[in-house]
Amino acid sequence: MREFAYARAGDAAEAAALMAERPDATYLGGGTNLVDLMKLGVAGPGLLVDVSRLPYDRIEHRDDGSVLIGATVRNGDLAGDPGVRERFPLLAQALLAGASGQLRTVATVGGNLLQRTRCVYFQDVSKPCNKREPGSGCPAIGGAHRDLAVLGTSDHCVASHPSDMAVALVALDAVAHLRSVDGAMRTVPVAELYRLPGDTPHRETVLGHGDLVTAVELPPPPGGAAMRYRKVRDRWSYAFALVSVAASVSVADDGTLADVRIALGGVAPLPWRARIAEERLRGGMPDEKTLREAARAELAQARPLPDNAFKVDLATDLIVAVIRDLVARKDRA
Repeated sequence: MREFAYARAGDAAEAAALMAERPDATYLGGGTNLVDLMKLGVAGPGLLVDVSRLPYDRIEHRDDGSVLIGATVRNGDLAGDPGVRERFPLLAQALLAGASGQLRTVATVGGNLLQRTRCVYFQDVSKPCNKREPGSGCPAIGGAHRDLAVLGTSDHCVASHPSDMAVALVALDAVAHLRSVDGAMRTVPVAELYRLPGDTPHRETVLGHGDLVTAVELPPPPGGAAMRYRKVRDRWSYAFALVSVAASVSVADDGTLADVRIALGGVAPLPWRARIAEERLRGGMPDEKTLREAARAELAQARPLPDNAFKVDLATDLIVAVIRDLVARKDRA
């Protein structure tokens, strides 16, 4: 591990000033991903700016049904929050599926959003990786790619995004609140926070140096929505998703889908919003044929490799199963 300096920021302005002084500085929240990457030699910041004590550790439920979640809220606290469990259950389900209880007590909301891929070539500094060293190549394309992406990939990178929480937030139309080093505030939809790899896979988000995630905001949930997060993985104990689906469904009085929101995990370099499937389903009857055709239309964009082609059918089946189950739950209500 490279030697590094450490500073605990007393407020956001001090954190920004420390970052502005050092191009090799990075923020430290819970450290559950960053410290691992530092041990592997993948990350080598010269300065860690600890922002875990900044006053972004509150969950604010508003009268209109929206909620503001501070970036330093611990994943365990968010998963256990009664308001989140009642009105945004798929978010709580995603957090519980994403890590052990020990990790959830340490990991933060902001850090979870920005965790890096678990591609074995990215994590092994003895191997080339365009995400780690631009222009060095992507050995995953011809190598170990079973767990990697089938949607949104490029000839330069096929890595998949590991966060469960981010998939749920994308399905819920969440918005990230950001503070730049000059103190300017802005918001970015979580779905637009990430970049597809293209020919610059090392540029994973739209964040600039020193941009700090201060909060995530959830709009009020759709009226009468049923929600679920479902994750398929190789073992029941904690593992990263082969495919996951976060979905929210509202059924009209005539049985049609008044509102449907779907996001996929484990299949893309970012949390994948299934807008093609949503458009095909919205306003229609959720019969088996319609559900399957919509899911297949979404996955028609896939560029699978030999060892992960199974994800196309798996994702199709999972979308169908989750939406079908949510509709059935509404019918029983």
